[in-house]
Amino acid sequence: MAKVLILTGDAAEDLEVMYPYQRLLEEGYETHIAAPSAKKLQFVVHDFVEGYDTYTEKPGHTWAADVAFSEVNPDEYAALVIPGGRAPEYIRGDRDVQEIARHFADAGKPIAALCHGPLVLAAAGVLKGRESSAYPACALDVENGGGTWVDSEAHVDQNLVTGRAWPDHPAWMRAFMKVLRAAAPAT
Repeated sequence: MAKVLILTGDAAEDLEVMYPYQRLLEEGYETHIAAPSAKKLQFVVHDFVEGYDTYTEKPGHTWAADVAFSEVNPDEYAALVIPGGRAPEYIRGDRDVQEIARHFADAGKPIAALCHGPLVLAAAGVLKGRESSAYPACALDVENGGGTWVDSEAHVDQNLVTGRAWPDHPAWMRAFMKVLRAAAPAT
């Protein structure tokens, strides 16, 4: 069974972790969540409220991480998913996270990143010369990382599939599953 790795941490957007996690399991992929340590994570719910310039944040579900970043062997995984929320803002500085992201990019393995997730890819230096969608407020970070920001619910640039936020889930995961199935069938 092919395995997929999700990189996240506390304050990740609840839907952006759980939707791909469950979708990948449904599709037949063994899916592991990696975080700064193998502990119970606290996710958050970001919602869009009319009249607000940005999203609101409320407590979300808790979920156990399977493995610490330092214990991840990226060779064991066929693909990488990086959800958004606030977690990418602090995990992007982790050297193990950067090495993991570079492994997937250098190997041409499928990568899905949503919302603030591309911040990790920018920090790892893998967006240079690439196109990436992201939460619009992260456009500058994508560009500072050498990439070109694209306003898209499901932008595909070779092995990289990116989207803006959880409302893009259907298109984003549909595009990612197409890339993932072609590169690494579930069984």
